[in-house]
Amino acid sequence: MKSIVNARTAAVAAALAVASSVALAEPQGFLETIHRDTTLINTVPENGDQNPYAIAVAPVSSGTIKAGDVLVGNFNNAANLQGTGSTIVDYHPDTKQMSVFATVPRDLKACPGGIGLSTAMTMLKSGWVIVGSTPSNDGTTTTKGAGCLIVLDHTGKVVSTITGENINDPWGNMAVVDHGDTATLFVSNAGFGVGGPTPGPDGEVPVFKQSTVVRLDLEIAPGTAPVVKQQTVVASGFGAQADKGVFLVGPTGLAFSGDQKQLYVSDAIGNRITVIDDPMTRDTSAGVGRQLTADGFLHRPLAMATAPNGHLLVTNALNGQVVEIDPVAGKQLYARWIDTDKAQSPPGSGDLFGIAMTPQGDGFYYVEDDVNTLVLAK
Repeated sequence: MKSIVNARTAAVAAALAVASSVALAEPQGFLETIHRDTTLINTVPENGDQNPYAIAVAPVSSGTIKAGDVLVGNFNNAANLQGTGSTIVDYHPDTKQMSVFATVPRDLKACPGGIGLSTAMTMLKSGWVIVGSTPSNDGTTTTKGAGCLIVLDHTGKVVSTITGENINDPWGNMAVVDHGDTATLFVSNAGFGVGGPTPGPDGEVPVFKQSTVVRLDLEIAPGTAPVVKQQTVVASGFGAQADKGVFLVGPTGLAFSGDQKQLYVSDAIGNRITVIDDPMTRDTSAGVGRQLTADGFLHRPLAMATAPNGHLLVTNALNGQVVEIDPVAGKQLYARWIDTDKAQSPPGSGDLFGIAMTPQGDGFYYVEDDVNTLVLAK
């Protein structure tokens, strides 16, 4: 009998040891450390702009912006017409209040087609804010213009625009390398070839495989707006098509590897993540690059951010999930529901656009554009 008791005791001890080791094991992914989603603000300013797309977290304090503030751009106007939003709001985490940082003139002549603030936005260490415009006159791509990148000072005043043959509807969230007096911006352009959202002879809206990723090399003298020294198309051939529900579908997310030797691109039409090698130095297009991962948890991947562990966080357009990817292994790890709104099917479908990490790296901000809110996952 004594041997049986001892055996049982040993078995229990072994089981407890295993349970303890599991409890103390390091998380395999970043999403395992996220426990709750907190709605912070409604992003609709006084002029009624809605449909928040872009998110950028301020790296410095400058003018009315404090380091750690969250800038959110609106794509629609008060009438809910896509490609007509003109405001950037500023959420202040310290006071939990929101203010309007900028209202860009809707008919800005220096921006072809006018203003409709897209998912492309960043704030530089020098205090300049750069935001993309993918504009429309009637809320559809039938009347869209080529748009531009708009440079704003730290008070929200427009000081210049960036246009040219390489700029056509700057669409996705930017990847940025910022050294203060110089900066390198990467932005996707999804407007090439895209017309109205009218189905073709086969009943489908045509896909145009002309979207690009452009590298903009900037010089920034003290007190002077950034100047583009060089533009280079580093990727091309991504698909894009007009869409009544979300204006257009095209390459959206951009994020770097830790050593900046790879640029990851979310190809929404291809339902995949691709890799552009040597993005900082290449002087030719890599085409669509090489495929990192496709399908699986991905359901039309949109905005993308890099977590502190080097993994990619990608929002889905066709459900309310964010997907974590290990880019070294090329493996999708998890899909976490962050928007379970059953007003859409599947829940959260069409709601998620911008995503940005917190300054501390312990969570991420995202927007739910159907209810015009900024949310913190932590």
